[in-house]
Amino acid sequence: HGNHKENSPFLNSVEAGKGGDYYDRNLALFEEELDIRPKVSSLLGKLVNYTNITQGVKEHEEAENTDGSKKRVSKSPNMGTLMGVYLPCMQNIFGVILFLRLTWMVGMAGVLQSFLIVLLCCCCTMLTTISMSAIATNGVVPAGGSYFMISRSLGPEFGGAVGLCFYLGTTFAGAMYILGAIEILLTYIVPQAAIFHPSGAHDASSAMLNNMRVYGTVFLILMAVVVFVGVKYVNKFASLFLACVIISILSIYAGAIKSVFDPPEFPICMLGNRTLARDEFDVCAKTIVKDNITVASKLWELFCHTTNLTTEHCDEYFLMNNVSEIAGIPGAASGILKDNLWSNYLEKGEILEKAHLPSVDVAGQKNNLHLYVLSDITTSFMVLVGIFFPSVTGIMAGSNRSGDLKDAQKSIPIGTILAIVTTSLVYFSCVLLFGACIEGVVLRDKYGDAVNKNLVVGTLSWPSPWVIVIGSFFSTCGAGLQSLTGAPRLLQAIAKDNIIPFLWIFGHGKANGEPTWALLLTALIAELGILIASLDMVAPILSMFFLMCYLFVNLACAVQTLLRTPNWRPRFKYYHWALSFLGMSICLALMFISSWYYALAAMLVAGMIYKYIEYQGAEKEWGDGIRGLSLSAARYALLRLEEGPPHTKNWRPQLLVLLKLDEDLHVKYPRLLTFASQLKAGKGLTIIGSVIQGNFLETFGEAQAAEQTIKNMMDIEKVKGFCQVVVANKVREGIAHLIQSCGLGGMKHNTVVLGWPYGWRQSEDPRSWKTFIGTVRCTTAAHLALLVPKNVSFYPSNHERYNEGNIDVWWIVHDGGMLMLLPFLLKQHKVWRKCKMRIFTVAQMDDNSIQMKKDLATFLYQLRIEAEVEVVEMHNSDISAYTYERTLMMEQRSQMLRQMRLTKTEREREAQLVKDRHSVARLESLYSDEEDEGDPIPENIQMTWTKEKCDAEKRNRGSAVGSFRDLASIKPNQSNVRRMHTAVKLNEVIVNRSHDARLVLLNMPGPPKNSDGDENYMEFLEVLTEGLERVLLVRGGGREVITIYS
Repeated sequence: HGNHKENSPFLNSVEAGKGGDYYDRNLALFEEELDIRPKVSSLLGKLVNYTNITQGVKEHEEAENTDGSKKRVSKSPNMGTLMGVYLPCMQNIFGVILFLRLTWMVGMAGVLQSFLIVLLCCCCTMLTTISMSAIATNGVVPAGGSYFMISRSLGPEFGGAVGLCFYLGTTFAGAMYILGAIEILLTYIVPQAAIFHPSGAHDASSAMLNNMRVYGTVFLILMAVVVFVGVKYVNKFASLFLACVIISILSIYAGAIKSVFDPPEFPICMLGNRTLARDEFDVCAKTIVKDNITVASKLWELFCHTTNLTTEHCDEYFLMNNVSEIAGIPGAASGILKDNLWSNYLEKGEILEKAHLPSVDVAGQKNNLHLYVLSDITTSFMVLVGIFFPSVTGIMAGSNRSGDLKDAQKSIPIGTILAIVTTSLVYFSCVLLFGACIEGVVLRDKYGDAVNKNLVVGTLSWPSPWVIVIGSFFSTCGAGLQSLTGAPRLLQAIAKDNIIPFLWIFGHGKANGEPTWALLLTALIAELGILIASLDMVAPILSMFFLMCYLFVNLACAVQTLLRTPNWRPRFKYYHWALSFLGMSICLALMFISSWYYALAAMLVAGMIYKYIEYQGAEKEWGDGIRGLSLSAARYALLRLEEGPPHTKNWRPQLLVLLKLDEDLHVKYPRLLTFASQLKAGKGLTIIGSVIQGNFLETFGEAQAAEQTIKNMMDIEKVKGFCQVVVANKVREGIAHLIQSCGLGGMKHNTVVLGWPYGWRQSEDPRSWKTFIGTVRCTTAAHLALLVPKNVSFYPSNHERYNEGNIDVWWIVHDGGMLMLLPFLLKQHKVWRKCKMRIFTVAQMDDNSIQMKKDLATFLYQLRIEAEVEVVEMHNSDISAYTYERTLMMEQRSQMLRQMRLTKTEREREAQLVKDRHSVARLESLYSDEEDEGDPIPENIQMTWTKEKCDAEKRNRGSAVGSFRDLASIKPNQSNVRRMHTAVKLNEVIVNRSHDARLVLLNMPGPPKNSDGDENYMEFLEVLTEGLERVLLVRGGGREVITIYS
């Protein structure tokens, strides 16, 4: 449902056939197009009827309400901004933290730093909302809200990572709300319901945590059952829960106003400047007068362990300091604000003290610590940021309901921004009111121990503390239920997108689509949060996941804006990439401020999900921003490369591999690809090219099929590169086109890999080797290097390993150092890694071979290439009879072939005269690739047989037979004999030294200047490489490719 037929925006042709209006007289010119493309009017008609109701709430309700037989027509979405976005956002943002932790935060951080915390968090969500509005108003947002927005604009990898972060965040939020509800229940509503009781003075906290675990699990199971039974009940009660929140907040304001002229009575008992917990005594005095007798108060008993007024067992601090009572809530007019402006962070276990009270500082007894109000965790600005942040999350509530909105593109920005402004104002005003009305020690007292175990916010509220206690209990329960309904839906949406394969099971659900399995997983993860049991520990975890999610929303907006993708046209105009970047940096900063180790863990999780989706190869093309980003980056890099040819140090073989395909379009020599992939340690570009003979219009389909075949072969051989198939009338022309035009800008090939034409001697058809030599000439003309692997089918596959053996380099002429570089690159690959490299060079009679060897060793040392060096001396021996014989054979053979071809042409010409002249064209196309073969056949033959013609024809035939006899008397050409001599001698030396080498690299001699000697050239190459198993003929491109300088 995320796709809405994105892949085919047009109607299919079947529908086109049905609608008679397609063949409209006015559009006759476009008749062919109308078969495959819709008319504008019909396209618009389809788009207008498109609606996107959320997969989720509505259908479930309808599925539950209707019988199976009659399907009700789905209502079109009709929620406005207020009901659809503003209120859900408000409800999700106001949560447990406002009631349970805001007063404590103000007490610890002071009013000023609390303002800073609220400001940071609200700026973060505000900037994120601006980015989110831009994304949400760019096109129709399907149900699924934030996940769809991000995945469709940043791609499946980011989408999956963010979707899961958001899912985990929502799930942990559910756990946090449940913990908050339990805390309210056990601390303020029914403390007697606790199962575990503290046995000593010091394990109060652990008993409380165990209570939270037990009750939390029970609550979680109940809530999961409610969600499972029916989402509609959750939605019915949503407004009730929201009413609870609003009434609670109003009661705080009412209480604050009332405190100006009539502050509520909540006295606090102080011993010296230390705050006493008010739960074990009622009278705040050391002694009380009972029937005119002064007796020890309960307080005296607690500190002195005796009922009479003796002091020997008394706590020293108790004796030295006075007991006094101060007002817990002096009211807004009391000027307490100036004491509460500054921070007052405490270590774990410190006693809450009021600074201005007189006190004699002596050590008290350790076992009396439980009588004081203690700080239960170590606080700092960073800790408080992590704990407060969840109370500003929830800004996605509106976009998550995008399917139910009448006009999502208008409602989401307005509603969300208004909700954030409202909640921010409430938070700011609450911070100010708490600081102005409540005594500092009470603020710092997290559980209200000093004010008779009352909820601290409750003490300020009017008409009664119970308003807030009950209101906050219900609102946290409601928020928990909503998290538990939202999270499984999100997981289901991610699973249905099928980008994370192992989640597919969570895409299934009940018959009405309710995500059962996803709910189960959500409950299990939430249970983990509940087992942590401390609200203050769970809050930072969930902050991380939400911050991660917001960070990516900002990133998505910034990337799209900076790339200026043509499709980026949001209705919401008030965004800017700088704001998104600012939002992103605030998110990142908040992550590391609140807890760097959680931040690293969250990033690791997101990174792993990202890598996993990338590795699984999410075959989703959503036209996302990251694709756009890679396009921009590629364009930028290519333009930079244009500035000049690469420096020798940066030279790497950029291969153009010319593949030959057989009739069935299969790759003839797949080992060429293996060889290319073994050279890829050069990290260069690889282009695989192939030529299909024919006419482009007719063989286009074939070319595409061939491209697919080659791509599959590249995958098998692990060649990272591009594929290009060219259709040309002649293979040689096609190859010339490839050599000229492959690559783009600076990313052009500089090396051509070409297969050897096997069986060229046997074939009557000279095209095979003519094409080969033509290609060699082309590469020389284009100044490209050329590699010709001979006997390529004997080359090792990628799975073989050579554990020993040599790679032999025969360095006969210097052509830019290709010969040195290639074995070095091959040895980077695991197939060749264990091979040794040997370099042979040839010394003539007049060379000093010892000096040569030294120089070569020095040169290699400076090149930093490890290799053995050998100098082979070639003596000026006489040309042997064998050489003479080979040359003779070669020349006779080529002469003979020429004769055969001539006679063949004669025979064909004769046959031609009998046939009608229309078949001329066919014959021509048969030989079209041999521009220089025989005489061209005239276009139209109009011949009448005269007597002279007949005689000439007979004479011709006679001379052809005669010329076969002349072959025996050929004297070989002197230059050919010399060349053959070199080839034979070199071959002897090479076979002698390198017959057992794993690979022999050899300079490839250039082709002759005039094309008459082409056949002889092929023969020389054959002689040169005879008796060697694997040979790589190398011809440099005329530029240095390797350097001794760093």
